[in-house]
Amino acid sequence: MLRFEPLTDADLAVIDSIERRRYVLGVSSVVNPEPADETLFHFPVDRAVRISTDELRLDQRVDTFVRGARGEPLFEVSSDTNEQLPAGTYTVELNAPVKLYLRVDGELSVRATMDSVVFGFDPAEVRIGARSYHKHPAVTVTTTDDPEDVFSALSSLSSALKTTTCERSYPTLRGHPPSVELGDELHVPDELERPDTGVRLELPPTLRSAYVSAPLAYYLGAEMVPGDDPKLVADGFEYLLSEANFETEIERVLKQVFFLDCLTRTEGYYRVDLYEREQAERTADLTLDFTDLYDRPIAEQLPEYLSVSFDRLAPWIPRWPLTAHVAPTPERIEALPFVVNDLGIVKTPRATPASVDNMLSSALDSFLRTTRSESTTRDEGTTRGWRKNDSRFVCVHADESLEQAWFADDIPLRATKAMPQAFRNKLDRKPNADTIDIAVVCNDSAMAADEGVETAYGRRPEVAFDVTFHDDCSTDELRSVLEFDVDFLHYVGHIDDEGFRCRDGALDATTLTTVGVATFLLNACQSYEQGVALIDAGAVGGVVTFHEVVNDGAAKIGYAMARLLNLGFPLRSALALARAESIVGSHYLVVGDGSADVVQVEDGVPTLCDIVTRDDGEYDVTPRTYPSREGKVGTMAFPLVESNDQHFLVPGATRTFRLTADELRQYLVWHQSPVRKDGDLVWDERSL
Repeated sequence: MLRFEPLTDADLAVIDSIERRRYVLGVSSVVNPEPADETLFHFPVDRAVRISTDELRLDQRVDTFVRGARGEPLFEVSSDTNEQLPAGTYTVELNAPVKLYLRVDGELSVRATMDSVVFGFDPAEVRIGARSYHKHPAVTVTTTDDPEDVFSALSSLSSALKTTTCERSYPTLRGHPPSVELGDELHVPDELERPDTGVRLELPPTLRSAYVSAPLAYYLGAEMVPGDDPKLVADGFEYLLSEANFETEIERVLKQVFFLDCLTRTEGYYRVDLYEREQAERTADLTLDFTDLYDRPIAEQLPEYLSVSFDRLAPWIPRWPLTAHVAPTPERIEALPFVVNDLGIVKTPRATPASVDNMLSSALDSFLRTTRSESTTRDEGTTRGWRKNDSRFVCVHADESLEQAWFADDIPLRATKAMPQAFRNKLDRKPNADTIDIAVVCNDSAMAADEGVETAYGRRPEVAFDVTFHDDCSTDELRSVLEFDVDFLHYVGHIDDEGFRCRDGALDATTLTTVGVATFLLNACQSYEQGVALIDAGAVGGVVTFHEVVNDGAAKIGYAMARLLNLGFPLRSALALARAESIVGSHYLVVGDGSADVVQVEDGVPTLCDIVTRDDGEYDVTPRTYPSREGKVGTMAFPLVESNDQHFLVPGATRTFRLTADELRQYLVWHQSPVRKDGDLVWDERSL
């Protein structure tokens, strides 16, 4: 649901109502967008318009590429670009919150600084094409619980790939897999056509091997077939997968092939200077011919790719966004398309039963080692300890991925309690108005709505916010807030066995049949059960607590979460950073979909500016990128530092830049980034 909307005499907004994304283009005069032919663009677009203007301006810098008539790369726009191109046909690609292409027939000029880009047109006309990042399962596959039927069902997920070249390492060229449901018979809709890559995975016929292999099969366009010994087969090439170390080997093959695709694709449409390619070639002694590999099919690339030791590449592979711990039971198959959509690693759940007391003791030891302290005064209204049996808690055997998602029974500590219902809810949500609706509820005057939250939301002039505040709600008033379509609910107050405490009693979320709230933070003691109930009733994801939280600590967590969510961080990344603000951070976890966000990211991907103060008065600055809805694994980031001339793979740390105080201030002007200075999140610019 894309549209082009003139805002003022000098602005044209491109709006994606479904994804709640918008991008503003500056124009030289009043414009009246008229429909244009989408087929004129070299790349696919969902909608196109034609406008009359001799100039178009970008005040929000995004990655910009200028291409010729056939889509061939001419140059990437940098901070000092000043080009005058003769009459011809050109395509300009903008990696904005809404994917944009400019079609120019005539002369084109491009002038850029660190702050802006200006395009000039002669004749004064340009076509603008837009493509939504919105991805939705096209159809549903039905399967029985027979492993061979499951093989067939999961093999069909790769029908969503938009290409089988190495460019599928870009997230925009990996479509959302079809959904999968259990049924009485196997049914793969006729319109689903798995790409013929000549690759197959021979696997023991078990649900475990099917689930673990699903992301790799999707990415390779591979068919899963029964076999005695697990192996990857491609055009006469065989790669054995040790049964004893099966999950690790599947994980390594996926990461290695994906990473080398990212290096190979720099020979194609995006010929950028990629930091990871330079480092891998320098330190891993790579002898691969990327120019030759670029034009080869997957089946011919695999022998070359897998001839390299994984350990040599590991230091440069981006930090993986997700590991999903999926119980190999029939009902869990519904979760796999959503995990595969994030290219997550799938593992069989392994965990250790945990006591909350043991966990809190460990958290305290860890926190004290940071030499930080805070008041531990409890509010007299809080309860003492978890009301349920401690055996419900497990300590997940985690890996290095940014998020651990637990698709199994029990409550995971320091991992997302993933719920397939949350993903279904996300797909069912209808587009609303273009504003971001945020409701802040404070149901305890003594707690005074997490200090600073009133000013934390809505600080983005390029995003339209509608923030409402509700104090001391009755049960009926709170029910109305929960049932109304709200993008984000920030709740401060008390929750007990009976539900949300209100001035006239308690509201139990399990009594709600539907809720309009999409995402939420329930900043109250022991809010887990009520958060799960909100997911069951229609919410997508939220942050909850499973233990009591002291007021001072809860306020710090709440404020940090508000600021991070306002900058476009998804729930999982925001909580990971906010946890360090207080000893009670370990009492919080995400329920539902950890990738859910509230607003778009100005820079394309959420980025933390990690600063270490040096003795000489300068700073070591490391931008750390996180995945987002638009910027999934495989996206590239380009930090706006004057000395930088390289792109970096997302997510993960870029290289460290040595900056003066003035250079650091300029970086923070160019990037709306949270700052972690010497280990602490800093929100007051005067502290920098």
